[in-house]
Amino acid sequence: MFSMIIMLLGMLFTVRGTGAQSVTQPDDHITVSEGAFLQLKCNYSYGGSLALFWYVQYPSQGLQLLLKYITGDPLVKGIKGFEAEFKKSETTFHLRKPSAHLSDSAEYFCALRDTVTETAGGAEHKP
Repeated sequence: MFSMIIMLLGMLFTVRGTGAQSVTQPDDHITVSEGAFLQLKCNYSYGGSLALFWYVQYPSQGLQLLLKYITGDPLVKGIKGFEAEFKKSETTFHLRKPSAHLSDSAEYFCALRDTVTETAGGAEHKP
């Protein structure tokens, strides 16, 4: 069986004029065997209305959106068999895949954005 290393980096879309907000990914990297259950943790801190995202960056490629949560069903289905569940009470948005593949080796980014439309912001990487 092959093992893969998954790199994790948090990304935060900062918004001017709002309170404290953050995204943390407790693991810097994880190693998963092919076919094993994969879970990438994302914890957030924000009290307002928000949108949460998971991005992936495969070697020598740009960022790709895997999935996003804005409102509605807390279980979000993404591309390539990934899903994430928004748990407001636990302030988590963990990314999961029932069976990891070698092709899933990449860097993964959890991101947070305030849903207030009239504010502008940037992005920050959180190792």
